[in-house]
Amino acid sequence: MSREMLQLAEALASEKNVDTEVVFKALEFALSTAAKKKADREHMDVRVEINRDNGEYRTFRRWLIVADEDYTYPDVEKTIEEIQEEIPGTTIQIGEYYEEQLENEGFGRQAAQTAKQIILQRIRDAEREQILEDFLARKEDIVMGVVKRVERHGTIVEIGKLDALLPRDQMIPRENFRNGDRVRALFLRVDEIGNTGRKQVVLSRTSREFLVKLFEMEVPEIEDGLLEIKEAARDPGQRAKIAVKANDARIDPQGTCIGVRGSRVNAVTNELAGERIDVVLWSPETAQFVINALSPAEVSRIVIDEDKHAVDVIVAEDQLALAIGRGGQNVRLAADLTGWQLNIMTVAEAEERNEAENTAIRNLFIQHLNVDEETADVLVEEGFATLEEVAYVPVSEMLEIEGFDEAIVETLRNRARDAILTLAIASEEKLEDVAEDMKTLDGIDQEMLRDLAQAGITNRDDLAELSVDELIEITGVSEEEAKKVILAARAHWFNEEN
Repeated sequence: MSREMLQLAEALASEKNVDTEVVFKALEFALSTAAKKKADREHMDVRVEINRDNGEYRTFRRWLIVADEDYTYPDVEKTIEEIQEEIPGTTIQIGEYYEEQLENEGFGRQAAQTAKQIILQRIRDAEREQILEDFLARKEDIVMGVVKRVERHGTIVEIGKLDALLPRDQMIPRENFRNGDRVRALFLRVDEIGNTGRKQVVLSRTSREFLVKLFEMEVPEIEDGLLEIKEAARDPGQRAKIAVKANDARIDPQGTCIGVRGSRVNAVTNELAGERIDVVLWSPETAQFVINALSPAEVSRIVIDEDKHAVDVIVAEDQLALAIGRGGQNVRLAADLTGWQLNIMTVAEAEERNEAENTAIRNLFIQHLNVDEETADVLVEEGFATLEEVAYVPVSEMLEIEGFDEAIVETLRNRARDAILTLAIASEEKLEDVAEDMKTLDGIDQEMLRDLAQAGITNRDDLAELSVDELIEITGVSEEEAKKVILAARAHWFNEEN
């Protein structure tokens, strides 16, 4: 029997082109299964060990050693106290296995049939694993395959001997495949399939990286390092933008990517189900990059707010629809491409907003600096926007303002400092009016609480009734932070309903 087992292992390994270790492990599993059936204890833990040199094997029943409080399954567990009573002086520890040797189960017809099934399954698994390893070793970013079948959750694509999954959410909208269609996609990742231990290659046709790789295939200058794609943004199947930069001054990056009569960009568009692609120039300057990203719209001017990481984009009335795009598509892609929040407005809207801001600042100075409207207008025209700027801008800069002497400057600075202190004290007093359950909300901090208290929002229900935009306007936080705080504020409503 020992010799037969060795011959069987070697024959199967040779026939299926897998390691003999795979066959041995399958045989061990089959023998352990047979032993459990003989004992009529399918839940007990049995281990079989085959000697790889002579084919002899031994059978063991084993228990995991656990602490008293973790003891749950008597068929496969023993407590540390129990094992110490059975074997005085043992050094076995919690987490280790205690084993008892059993009589070997004969390798009969049933065991042989089980072993055969297990071996074939293990061999298939090993073959799949080998195919996957070979695929990963090639390090292919873009793969070409044939549709094997279309399922509810996605499309199975055959790449050589490998079956890969193109999930529904990684397919271009309204894109339908039939069996036998050729498909090009990006290798996205490798997923585990449930608890089976098997792995599944996952593909994507919606990833922005797929767009970049397609251009790399069509534009040799990218591979040569003469040109690079710095950023990309996509609305899969509809429109995309790429930002390109030339590393060689002799190259026109846009023209190179577009190709003669649009041949290169059209090849990518055809692969992406007609997705229209804008090729724009990348720039290290935020202002210029934003202007380029909003192409084909013409931008009149922009205002950058570094603190809010936002850009106000001012365009002529006839350019507004083009800048925003259908359904906001153009501005959304431009924002994604640049990484900045873009606020599109007409010249008239910008002037109206600037006037409103200037009026607010003017009233602030009149109220807290005790100055007339003319002096307040001078400060606004000189670019002062806060009391802090008046209080702490160097005296020399304020003395450069026409009509301001040392006495006026000193008076304004002292009044500004007094006003800042008074407002700070008032702000702290308003914090006392804020409800305790609002102070402890997830995502809220002292600065946000001050802004809310200043706006008269002092309890959880008032906060919960705010929209995301209103909270952003009051506190200046990001959209994600605003959503988090409002959801936390509304949580008790849902709990009460339940």
